[in-house]
Amino acid sequence: MKGGINFNQIADDFRGLDPNDPGAWPLVPRVAVLVGLLALALVAAWWFDWSSQMDALEQQRQEEIKLKEEWTGKKRQAVNLDEYKKQLAEIDRQFGALLKQLPNRTEMEGLLVEVNQAGRGRGLQFDLWKPGAEGMKEFYAELPIAMRVVGGYHDLGNFVSDVAQLPRIVTLRDLFIEQSKEGGLKMEANAVTYRYLDEEEVAKQRREKAEKDKKK
Repeated sequence: MKGGINFNQIADDFRGLDPNDPGAWPLVPRVAVLVGLLALALVAAWWFDWSSQMDALEQQRQEEIKLKEEWTGKKRQAVNLDEYKKQLAEIDRQFGALLKQLPNRTEMEGLLVEVNQAGRGRGLQFDLWKPGAEGMKEFYAELPIAMRVVGGYHDLGNFVSDVAQLPRIVTLRDLFIEQSKEGGLKMEANAVTYRYLDEEEVAKQRREKAEKDKKK
């Protein structure tokens, strides 16, 4: 058929090729070999070079997205910087107000006297008043006091209310109330008072924590 592809001729062109003289090959085999070599070169380039470059490009794209997100976040913070400063100042104020409710080491004895007087002022009898060992926290210390008081129902209720209204923070834990032999009520509880640590104590706490972290 005129104008068609003569497959028999193409097949004949591939027969009897001399590998030592490719310049004498017919046109079709030469073109086929060149196309094959080009394809092989492309595959080799992709395998040995382009694939790693594509991976690096993808990493750069991910890094770009991350940097854009960080930039957007920092821009948002910069726009709201004044508001953040106001919030920080309010937090500092509230923290300072709470800190004032914690006595220091020298004021602790006065606080214990206030708690004791609150009970005696309500006519309660203290059968037990035993301060325990301080428990150190990050910036404050807890002092538990085991106590047992005897009195009337309303007197005990007023005492608990008076303790809650003290200017310093005092909490009552492990409350247990039962009827006493005298006919009144007996209340056992652990009163816990708090004080803030001075700079020397805070530094000591940090040193001890750092030493423990090193041993781990």
